[in-house]
Amino acid sequence: MTHASSPIDRISSNDLTVLATDHGSVPMQMAAILEFDAADAPTFAQLEAVMAARIQRVPRLRQRLVRTPPGCGRPVWADDADFTLARHLTQTVGPGGREAVLEIAADLACTRLPLDRPPWTARWVRGATGGTSALVFVAHHVMADGLNGLAVLTALSDSGAGDGAPAPAPAPFPRPMPGRRDLLIDVWRERLAALAHLPARLVGVVRGLRELGVTARHGTHVASTSFNRPTGSTRRIATAAVPLKPVLDLAHARGCTVNDLVLVAVSGAMASTLRARGESPGPFVVSVPISARPGTDVARLGNAVGIVPIEVPSDLDPEVRLARVAAETAARRGSARGSSAAPLGFALRALGRTSLLQRYIDRQRRVNTFLSNMRGPAEPISIAGHRAVSVVPFGLTPGNVGVCFAVVSYAGQLVVTLVADPDVVPELDELAGRLSDELRALTESAPP
Repeated sequence: MTHASSPIDRISSNDLTVLATDHGSVPMQMAAILEFDAADAPTFAQLEAVMAARIQRVPRLRQRLVRTPPGCGRPVWADDADFTLARHLTQTVGPGGREAVLEIAADLACTRLPLDRPPWTARWVRGATGGTSALVFVAHHVMADGLNGLAVLTALSDSGAGDGAPAPAPAPFPRPMPGRRDLLIDVWRERLAALAHLPARLVGVVRGLRELGVTARHGTHVASTSFNRPTGSTRRIATAAVPLKPVLDLAHARGCTVNDLVLVAVSGAMASTLRARGESPGPFVVSVPISARPGTDVARLGNAVGIVPIEVPSDLDPEVRLARVAAETAARRGSARGSSAAPLGFALRALGRTSLLQRYIDRQRRVNTFLSNMRGPAEPISIAGHRAVSVVPFGLTPGNVGVCFAVVSYAGQLVVTLVADPDVVPELDELAGRLSDELRALTESAPP
């Protein structure tokens, strides 16, 4: 029997921006580490069996990106007829220990994934003599943004089927690539719809420019620091973690958000590290991704994220920093979340058609660092009956941003991952320690 062709699933303009900007020293990839206690970790065979049985829950994991014929529009996702789990899931037996896991994860994320197959890989890491065991999952950013990346892992977990409901019947696999005629019809339908919605899109561009801070009071350029110089092809990661409840309590008491508190802690840690280098830092501008989606859906991956640049002072007094940050984020808060993706994407794709894009990324003076914040599962993720004790998310940022931060709340913990070029930030462990101190000092200042 001949299966019907795949439904036409084009990459969005946001996804196209990801491809256009993926020419830096590190690939546009994201990662997450699921850590298990050695005494309660699945075996590699259990992991293979679970992923083989559940991978159909996330169709994108068995799809590759295919460029369409001329005139047929943006690339589409199509089933990979050559897909095998063994090409994507591997095992490493090493010396053990958390530091070894973090180093393996960073190196794996910095290795560019081929786009002639589904752009993801997973590595099971276990110590030969015990210690931390971990599943490292890496995906190209064209496949999903950070929030949906976590949703993929949740879908593969024991609770991914949802409340004991029966799993849907598996779709035929692989389905043939859509034909040229279907692609042409689809692209012209899309273009006519875009014309009909042109006035609304123009309004969205204006909102997006406002979200980007084009009309904000701070200047066009930020003060450069020694953290802001062209980066190389390697990254190292470290983490800082605190219990989530005191942070939530403090945010409620101060009338701010958890993200505001993390911004204050990050600015304090960066400022004290720069002062130790002999610098006198001014305000930092932190780029904060904002999702345009109301929730996550593993059936509709891709990118729907704008950015909001937030100016964070480097004052020694954290109360001063918090008051300024909370006031700015409240003033910038609006209903059209993520609307900056449209104007930003247009500008980056235009630069991507020239030789100027990489020069701009390596020399930009719009932001000092990036901070992404994701709400993870409130209950621990389990795989084959084994609970992950921690989730460590991170993404790679090319250009002249030497350190960036990813935040996730997971099972009662708030985890901040620091991702740095070791040549630009050799004192990464000290920076992580200062961040931990800043977070603890904030939560200890919470009113009773």
